Amino acid sequence: MADVTDATFEAAVIERSKEVPVVVDLWAPWCGPCRTLGPIIERVIESTEGAVELAKVNIDENPKVAGTFQVQSIPAVYALRDGKVVDGFVGALPESQVSQFVARLAPTPREADLLVVRGDEGSLRQALEIEPDHPGAVVALATMLVDRGDTDEALTILARIPETAETRALAAHARLAEREVDVTDGAGAVLDSLLDRVRDDEEARQEYLDLLEALGPDDPRTLQYRKALSARLF
Repeated sequence: MADVTDATFEAAVIERSKEVPVVVDLWAPWCGPCRTLGPIIERVIESTEGAVELAKVNIDENPKVAGTFQVQSIPAVYALRDGKVVDGFVGALPESQVSQFVARLAPTPREADLLVVRGDEGSLRQALEIEPDHPGAVVALATMLVDRGDTDEALTILARIPETAETRALAAHARLAEREVDVTDGAGAVLDSLLDRVRDDEEARQEYLDLLEALGPDDPRTLQYRKALSARLF
């Protein structure tokens, strides 16, 4: 849920609706029915787990947005997809009707999505047979494989999708597991031993970077050793 203003409406609603359906709830503090509808629509949209997003607009403070929708009565609710209004209603509907309204917007889960929800290895592999580059299935199965030591297959599967912070960290754990590198108590000693070789030894540099990924941004050693790496390389 986001509180949207005249200044943020274009990015938070129009542009965002090109990626995911956005429901705009136009309300005001003095509006009794708005106070009834607000919690209902928030609860229903939260249950979609990101498939539909909510933008709330106080029309008293944001007259430009109110003018865009030509608001005559509130609460007024509009659904946008691909930058255009596709549905809407006025007044405080009961939760069952709000749920039906939101359900019409949420994309129908694909077969691969449903298999990923199951979470077992067989279902994840089946999902990847249907969609070889399904991000959820790739990450879930790769995690399972790393945990049990099947690191080669985990890295092969991770290569199917574009790199993200999550997949980068997972790949780092896989490579470190292959080398039997301790990423907990012994990380500092290993990083120290690699530091003299990172400039000219590509494998040492990769192991060093993998250790930093495994430590994560919240570990105080990460920043310390990133600075040390920069000093050696540049």
